[in-house]
Amino acid sequence: MNNRKSSNRPDIHQNVVSKFEQLYGQSPAFVVRAPGRVNIIGEHTDYNDGFVLPMAIDRATWMALRPRQDNRLFVHSLEFNQTAEVPLDNLRKKGDTWVEYLKGVAWALQEGGYALTAWEGVSAGDVPMGAGLSSSASYELATARAFDAVSDFSWDPAAIARLCQKAENQWVGVNSGIMDQMISASGKEGHALLIDCRSLETELVPIPPGTVIVVMDSATRRGLVGSAYNERRAQCEAAAQFFGVKALRDLDMATFEAKADQLDDVTRRRARHVITENERTLAAKNVMQQGDAGTLGRLMNESHTSMKEDFEITTPPLDSLAEIARQQEGCYGARMTGGGFGGCAVALVDLDRAEAFATTVTEAYQKVVGLNASIYICHATNGAEIL
Repeated sequence: MNNRKSSNRPDIHQNVVSKFEQLYGQSPAFVVRAPGRVNIIGEHTDYNDGFVLPMAIDRATWMALRPRQDNRLFVHSLEFNQTAEVPLDNLRKKGDTWVEYLKGVAWALQEGGYALTAWEGVSAGDVPMGAGLSSSASYELATARAFDAVSDFSWDPAAIARLCQKAENQWVGVNSGIMDQMISASGKEGHALLIDCRSLETELVPIPPGTVIVVMDSATRRGLVGSAYNERRAQCEAAAQFFGVKALRDLDMATFEAKADQLDDVTRRRARHVITENERTLAAKNVMQQGDAGTLGRLMNESHTSMKEDFEITTPPLDSLAEIARQQEGCYGARMTGGGFGGCAVALVDLDRAEAFATTVTEAYQKVVGLNASIYICHATNGAEIL
């Protein structure tokens, strides 16, 4: 399946409004949306207190809703064709369904001191699940925005992002970093967002003029990612401890190279990836501010090589996908994106050539790898908002 620009996709906004009107016989009081995301550069730097550079994409979770006064939440999911009833004064975890994201966000907001008004509504989205584009963070931030709409509390993107991360970590039980929730909360149309994962300070960075970000789903899913992730995290922590720093973010290349030969080969390569990836991410911010698509593409290519050779998280299909993308006219650069071991690659492509790029990459990948890639031509959008 090939996916194209939003104009060729179902109107999710209209779908949730229509379903709401069908269920309740009137128009919703509010419509909210919260986007998925793709990380342009900065991989496995987050838990090393480093820098990431994600972009909110024009695929999102939408909710149409109105307030209720009985402290009970009712949400109908169009994707699952199910309706959830959640008592806000008696939240309990049951199973691992989509409903737990609703409960988790409500719980985390209450834990954060927010007084919540209940609501009823309809949810739907077009962030593909399992593709590494943060459908879960999109749903969490849409839920938080829905509560904000009816409860009228002060919307602080960073504070809400932290609470949604808490919901995912402590209620749903997924040990995610802060990046996904931060970009879904704080994105801006036409821009990526540099996030300092230590301070959570952010800086908007413009997408180079005349380019788009194209996400390429390899049609492979991550295996053993938990154990591999934990292993790499431990290796990074060991390297930081060896150099006597809090995290690898505090290490520059000169200091690293002076003592690198005292590390074992694997730990040395893991640390080198993180240090160079932080440097690439900060360099990417600078060249994006200058509108330099060529240098940004080169940095993306270098990032992929580092993830392949030093961090060892790419796979043959991802390597093939990145290489095929780079061979296409109008492609400035391409790299694996996300945790690794499957999932997606991302490319920076000339806007006028994006449709042809998507078609050619799909055909070539099928021929070389034997799998059907899904291609998402993405534009940078605003973070969670009330429409």
